Amino acid sequence: MQNTKYVFVTGGVTSSLGKGIIAASLAKLLQQRGFSVTIQKLDPYINIDPGTLNPYEHGECYVTDDGAETDLDLGHYERFLNIPTSQANNVTTGRIYQSVIDKERKGEFLGKTVQVIPHITDEIKHRIQILGETGDYDIVITEIGGTVGDIESLPYVESVRQMLWEKGEENAIVIHLTLVPFLAAAGELKTKPTQHSVKMLMQSGVSPDILVCRTEHQISDDIKRKLALFCNVKKEDVIQSIDAETIYDVPNLMLEEGLDEVVLKKLQLSSPIKPSLEIWNDFLRKHKNPKHEVEIALIGKYIELQDSYKSITEAFIHAGSSHETKVKVRWVHSESLTPKNYEKKLKGVNGILVAPGFGDRGIDGKIKAVQYARENNIPFLGICLGMQMAVIEFSKNVLGLKDAFSTEMKKDALNPVINLMESQENVTNKGGTMRLGAWDCKLSKGTKVYNAYKSELISERHRHRYEFNNEYKDQIEAAGLKATGINPKANLVEVVELENHPWFVGVQYHPEYKSTVLKPHPLFVDFIKAALKYSKK
Repeated sequence: MQNTKYVFVTGGVTSSLGKGIIAASLAKLLQQRGFSVTIQKLDPYINIDPGTLNPYEHGECYVTDDGAETDLDLGHYERFLNIPTSQANNVTTGRIYQSVIDKERKGEFLGKTVQVIPHITDEIKHRIQILGETGDYDIVITEIGGTVGDIESLPYVESVRQMLWEKGEENAIVIHLTLVPFLAAAGELKTKPTQHSVKMLMQSGVSPDILVCRTEHQISDDIKRKLALFCNVKKEDVIQSIDAETIYDVPNLMLEEGLDEVVLKKLQLSSPIKPSLEIWNDFLRKHKNPKHEVEIALIGKYIELQDSYKSITEAFIHAGSSHETKVKVRWVHSESLTPKNYEKKLKGVNGILVAPGFGDRGIDGKIKAVQYARENNIPFLGICLGMQMAVIEFSKNVLGLKDAFSTEMKKDALNPVINLMESQENVTNKGGTMRLGAWDCKLSKGTKVYNAYKSELISERHRHRYEFNNEYKDQIEAAGLKATGINPKANLVEVVELENHPWFVGVQYHPEYKSTVLKPHPLFVDFIKAALKYSKK
C-alpha cells in the first residue's frame, strides 16, 4: 500500500477567500481520478469546538455522524465528496491544548517542561496524521483556518514545516490561497499583497508549492510570471481562481486550470482516469436553468448572518435542482412576526420552514408561522426547535392547552409538552453534552415521511437537549398530530406530521446535514415537491 500523501491549504491577505471550497473542489477532482480523499479543518480558536459559539460569531455548527460539533466547512466537504466526516476531520487549538494538558497532569512527559515546540506541535502533527494512518485514504487535504501571520496560526504553520521536512517533498505539499486585488483607480491587478503573504509564510520556514489566486479579473501570463518569480514557484504552479457564479462551479474552474494535475505531479502520483463531472454538471445545468420557481419562508432568529443556516440553504439548492426548480428564500426574522403582521409577512409563500435554534428569543414569531402554515394548508417543515414549535402551537391552538410550552423557555410550564430529557437533567456543562450525532428512527408506513424516504428505518443526525414529552403523546395524536417516527431504543418521538394537511412535517433531527449534490435529502426533495404543487394552485 502506498504512503498517504498530505496537501496543506493555507490562506493569506484576508480571511473568507474560500479555502474550504478550494480544498473541497480539489478533493472532488482527485476523487474523480480514482483516489480516496478526505479533508480536515484545523481551527485556531481556543474553543474545544464550535458547539458553544453563537451562530453570529461563526455561522452554523455542523454535526457529524459520530456526534462531533464542527466547523461549517465540513458541510462543504461532505456536500462535495458525498462521504461522511468525523471527529478527526475538525481539530481546534482548544482540543490540542486540552489533550496536552491532560497528558501533563497524568505525568506522561516524564517531568519535562511542556512547551509549544515540541509538545503542542507534536500533538498537532498527530491529529493531522490520524486520518492518514487509518489506511483508508490516498490523500489527506488539511485546511488551516485563519490567515498566515495570525499569532494563533503559528503553531500550525510550524507543524506543517516539520511535516514537510519529515515526509519529503513528494509526500507533502502546500497550496497557498491568496488575493490578487483589482484597483479600479489604477485599472490593474496588484500582486504585492500576495508577495507579502508568501514572504510571511516563508519567514515561518514554509515555501508554497502552488499558489491559488482569488481574483475578480483574468490573471494574464505576465502577472503569473511575476508572481512565480517573486514567490519562488513555477509559472504553471500559479493557478487562477476567478469569482464564480456559485460554489458548485469551482470544481470545473479548477479542472480548467489543471489544479489536480499540478498536485498529482508534485506528489508523484498518476492516474489514467480523467475527472468526469457528468453527474455534477447535470446538477449544475438544472440548478442554473430552472423551469419552475417556489418561494419558501425561512423563519429564524439569526438571519442577519445567512451562514447560520448554510446547510438548509444548500439542501434547498440540491432539492430544487432535482425538480428543476429555483428555490427562492424569503428570510423572515422570527422576532419580527407579531399577531398583527404575521399574515402579511408570510402572504404568498409556497412553503414555510421553521429553523433550528436555542433560547426563547423570537419564539412567539415561530409559533405564529407554524399556525399560519397549519391553518392555510401551506407545506411546512419544522426542524429541531421548529418541530417543537409545531407541537407547542398545536397543543395551544387545537388542544386548547393555553399554557403548553417547552421547559427550555418556561421552566414552570403547567403543560410542558416539550421537556428536558431525563439524561440531561443534571448536566451543567454546555459543550458537547446534548443528544448529538446519528440516531436511528423507525417510520410508520403509509405516512408522508415514509413515502419521502421509501424506507422504514432511517438514521439522522441530532443536536438538541429537549424532547417531545411522551406524557402528552396520546392526547396530541388523538387530535390529529401523529408521531410518525420514533427512536426504537429510547422511544423518543422523532417525527410528527399533521393528518388532513397536504404536507406538514416536523422532525427532531437535522436532515439538512446529510444533503449532498449527488444525494439531495429525500425530505427536502419531498418538501419542495409539495411547495411546487401548492404554487400551481
